[in-house]
Amino acid sequence: MRVPNSVVLPVGTHVDCCQEQEVAEKTHDIMARITAMLEERKSNLAHFINNLEGSEEPKFYVDQWERLKEMESCMLTILNLVAINCTDHCDIRKLKAIILKHVKSEELFPEAVRVLPPVYRQVEAAIVDVAQSREVADHGMMDLQYLLSKLCQREHLASLDRELLQDILRYLHRVGLIVWYEEIKHLESTVFLQPTFLITVFKLLVRHHLVQQLESIS
Repeated sequence: MRVPNSVVLPVGTHVDCCQEQEVAEKTHDIMARITAMLEERKSNLAHFINNLEGSEEPKFYVDQWERLKEMESCMLTILNLVAINCTDHCDIRKLKAIILKHVKSEELFPEAVRVLPPVYRQVEAAIVDVAQSREVADHGMMDLQYLLSKLCQREHLASLDRELLQDILRYLHRVGLIVWYEEIKHLESTVFLQPTFLITVFKLLVRHHLVQQLESIS
């Protein structure tokens, strides 16, 4: 909801645990709840914005007003829910086909048809090669400047500079191949070549009843 022009594909699992009629009812209920949630969000934002604009000293709340207006402009596209049985390979293939169909939609993703310069593909292939090499630790964390030096050792990428690499990393971050938090000062010089490592860390740290589990430790 905080990312401009987001596209969300709801996926309902455990179809094998439901009757056919139940799947249809649950699908309808989920989509109705999503619609209601979006309407409530829109209404709440409008309410907060009106409150700030109607305050006695609106100039003191300019920063808050701008953030709320920015959130209000973040449009969200919700696609039809896909109900699947995760234990059925046919359903997994069906989900994959639906995702690819949506991703290739020029209406949903105008940039999907953009032609990238050949160097983007070359750097992508080189980064995958580096990430899979034995010299890279399992966590896949690498200093940005060191990554640049490793890539420049390849003859066809000898002229690669930092600015171009950063542009390519932004693209690779968007498509999910790597993770690079350039907007976070303490992480701007670190590239995560193995995003799955971060998922593992988050699963350990961010979980249900974490606070209760920590409080139970003497």
